Amino acid sequence: MTIKMENNHRGWQRVLLIILPYIFIVGIFQYIGAVVAGADIMDPNFQKNSEQHVIMSLFSLIGTLLVIWIFMKYLDKEKFVNLGFQTKNRLTDFIFGIVLGAVIMILGYFILLYLNEIIYVKTIFNFKEIILSVILFTIVAFMEEILLRGYILRNLMLSFNKYIALVTSSVIFALMHGFNPNIDLFSMTNIFLAGILLGISYIHTKNLWFPIALHLSWNLFQTILGFNVSGQDSYSLIEFSISENTLLNGGAFGFEGSILSVIAMVISIGGIWFYYERKKLTT
Repeated sequence: MTIKMENNHRGWQRVLLIILPYIFIVGIFQYIGAVVAGADIMDPNFQKNSEQHVIMSLFSLIGTLLVIWIFMKYLDKEKFVNLGFQTKNRLTDFIFGIVLGAVIMILGYFILLYLNEIIYVKTIFNFKEIILSVILFTIVAFMEEILLRGYILRNLMLSFNKYIALVTSSVIFALMHGFNPNIDLFSMTNIFLAGILLGISYIHTKNLWFPIALHLSWNLFQTILGFNVSGQDSYSLIEFSISENTLLNGGAFGFEGSILSVIAMVISIGGIWFYYERKKLTT
């Protein structure tokens, strides 16, 4: 009982403790990745290409895994898999995450096209860039979900009510994107809602496969369909133009800066919450 109470008390403390080591160690790995990729990160005008982006993100993931493995082993004293990587009966969750992200982005694209908020320009098929996009957003999904939901949300849930923990982790998620290009208060609020959406299943299942799949699908289909991803431009299969930046089309921040994104996330959050609350009543 004493050990459990101490563990609960120390959940939020471990979240605070990981911040500086994470920034320092991952920063070192990012620098190594930049050197390996040949990216001049000291030049503020340097634009890294897709290969460089993937290499630097891969090194960031390695740094993230190292930091969290150390904390799980020596502070949490638990196996790394306990972050939420149990695979039993989780294939459906993964598939649903992929499908949900794709459906939201495809519907959003065609609604904006129908409303003339975006104008189709051309399709640019580049197999190499598509593969690099899949790799990049897979890395990003794993890295951010392992840190934000797997470690931070999990530990906050040990100390606080699960909904307080979810809100707190989502605030942290939004703040981590605070220096993204083209961000403003509205898009920052949308990133906060994205944190709620990505974490709402975790507070019920303590499993990462659904949020990883949704995060991957959300980002991948967003860029494939021509939107900037959280304000950042990258290869797109479909190119479109915007005559005027509005809250409906999201402007330069991308779909995540649009009212449609808010609607989609609120509906999805409500649906997932209702599913798990109903499931509790039937079990």
